[in-house]
Amino acid sequence: MAHKVAVLALDGVIAFELGIPARIFESAKDAAGVPYYQVATCTVDGRPVATSTDFRVAVDHGPELLEWADTVVVPASTDAGPQQVDARLGPALTAALARIRPGTRLVSICTASFVLAAAGLLDGRPATTHWSYTGRFAALFPKVRLDPDVLFTDDGDVLTSGGVAAGVDLCLHIVRRDHGSAVANAVARTCLVPPWREGGQKQYVALPRPAAESGPGTAAVRAWALEHLDEPLPLRLLAGRAGMSVRTFTRRFREETGASPGQWLTVQRTERARQLLERTDLTIDQVARESGFGTAASLRLQLRGRLDVAPSAYRRTFRAPEQVG
Repeated sequence: MAHKVAVLALDGVIAFELGIPARIFESAKDAAGVPYYQVATCTVDGRPVATSTDFRVAVDHGPELLEWADTVVVPASTDAGPQQVDARLGPALTAALARIRPGTRLVSICTASFVLAAAGLLDGRPATTHWSYTGRFAALFPKVRLDPDVLFTDDGDVLTSGGVAAGVDLCLHIVRRDHGSAVANAVARTCLVPPWREGGQKQYVALPRPAAESGPGTAAVRAWALEHLDEPLPLRLLAGRAGMSVRTFTRRFREETGASPGQWLTVQRTERARQLLERTDLTIDQVARESGFGTAASLRLQLRGRLDVAPSAYRRTFRAPEQVG
């Protein structure tokens, strides 16, 4: 018997995420070509729904499909997203989710984790969502064990993914968990996607360059430090440039940035290393020196710690093959 997967399309469903479950699960087959999964799509009332783009989706099933499913997948939706969902759901969606049988596996893609959380289905469980909405998620759902850094979470019968393509990673993970790596790798080859992506969401978060500031405080020293990240920048040197004692400088710096000088420098050097890995042909050793980490070993340690990825892997991800050489 094929494992039954129901995809719940909400109003404003994001078209890309809607197509992920069927594309991944329906590509999983045994040696005889028999599908391991049967995928069907429903809405909360059986009626067509608008997508996030310029077309609507007509479905063959209403909420009764949720009673049939072994796994229920909820893709992200603009109408049930971070800015619309609060601690409670509307009555129609609440009633639809109540039809899911106990023990059914629940999966959210991207910000659909807001829906599961608002339904109380993530309380006490690990979960993730798109990195740009983790602050709002944490504020709305303090009972959920939010992990903002990972591509997906797996808590057995409840799984969540980060933004957009992380839904592909999660569905491949489910196939791998259900039927092994050989089947998951075959699906990945069919869909021309990597069977496993190294690292988490941190590597995709763009850190804005600090805006130019003037006036009293540490702003001028910070601006100067950004132009000298490849040099040693001891605390005493920075405090001296600001005309302050080390103690006063440290206190003012934390008040203005929310971080210690050392923490702030590490973040800026990490961002500098990311830019060099993405945009230049410098070797890893050269990137380490130019960004102020000194050695390739130190750079690897920092990127592993902050982005959960090695410098070479980061470069492969964010630089076109013809650029890598």
